[in-house]
Amino acid sequence: MRQVNLAIASLTHAHVRKYYQTLNDNNKINWVAVSCADETVRENFLEYGYDVPVYMSTEEMLKAHPEIDGVVVASENARHFADMELCCKYGKHMLSMKIPTFDLEEYDRMIKMVEDAGVICQVELEMHYNPSCRKALELARSGAIGEIISFNATNITLSPVWAFPWQGDPMLSYGKKIPLREGDSRFRGGALSDHPHIFDMLRWVSGSDYDYVFADVADNIRDIQEEDVVYVTGRMKNGCKFLLDPSWSRHEEKVSKPINWDLHPKRMEVNFSIVGTEGVIQADCFGPNDSYCGGPNNRYAVQYTYFDEWIGLMDEFCDCILTGRQPKINLRWHRQTVEAMVRCYESIASGKPVYLNK
Repeated sequence: MRQVNLAIASLTHAHVRKYYQTLNDNNKINWVAVSCADETVRENFLEYGYDVPVYMSTEEMLKAHPEIDGVVVASENARHFADMELCCKYGKHMLSMKIPTFDLEEYDRMIKMVEDAGVICQVELEMHYNPSCRKALELARSGAIGEIISFNATNITLSPVWAFPWQGDPMLSYGKKIPLREGDSRFRGGALSDHPHIFDMLRWVSGSDYDYVFADVADNIRDIQEEDVVYVTGRMKNGCKFLLDPSWSRHEEKVSKPINWDLHPKRMEVNFSIVGTEGVIQADCFGPNDSYCGGPNNRYAVQYTYFDEWIGLMDEFCDCILTGRQPKINLRWHRQTVEAMVRCYESIASGKPVYLNK
């Protein structure tokens, strides 16, 4: 089969570095171009030394490269719609970063726009391609532990706000400046909005959709204007109970540039505990470990299984482009996950459980 021509649009930070390696090394892909959000991002990207043209406008990039098949939409959450609109205008398939939008009316317009244009939109939830996550899901869905009773999951990291400032701006992260609750100086758009992975995985593990959610936040452990410690509990429509921790609760050290993102003590931990009527599955999905990398400051690097999953993610995107099939995590599927996260914010504001689809 032919190579798929891919590009990155509206690059905002080097966390998308995982795409850089995958697009560069995967022989199924021809990496065509990149557009950057600003000059600082452009300079950071150029330090990696990849031999691809860099543009300061996504539309300019799309006009210059009609051969592009698909685009990784790497802009801030609040600016995804504008980039998707351009992709639809030029007939390009797209892989959206994990939150297409938190505005559910805009989400519905997004779905219609994509379907009317006849293009594919996959949502970046790389956890589904992690070997440990895949095995846990396979066992749970196979009936190996009987009927699923409960799901307990963590998706905890350091705060990315110091390295990726847009994630600390509620207007860019959440799309609106909405106080967490009356009398609270913080706004929506923090840790909860950064971690849709376990909210989505719960739907696959349980084979059901959300019935209700109840969420609450603690006092912040760092000085940011959004929540950084949050817990969510509730029930799925089939009765499965759950407890989710999507907090920014890990120890961190500020480094000079996002290019140093994987330096110790970065800790991203994902853990599942899936309880069934006939057994329990427990998984440490990323198994982070440190390795010495030397340098002038005796640095250690944190190693994960990152690239295994990003290869699988991009392989699916390429296959969908070539065959026309819908990806596993498409806009219609993912909308219910995003709605559950919006209802979590409503629960924080009200102090009460919030039911979905009622």
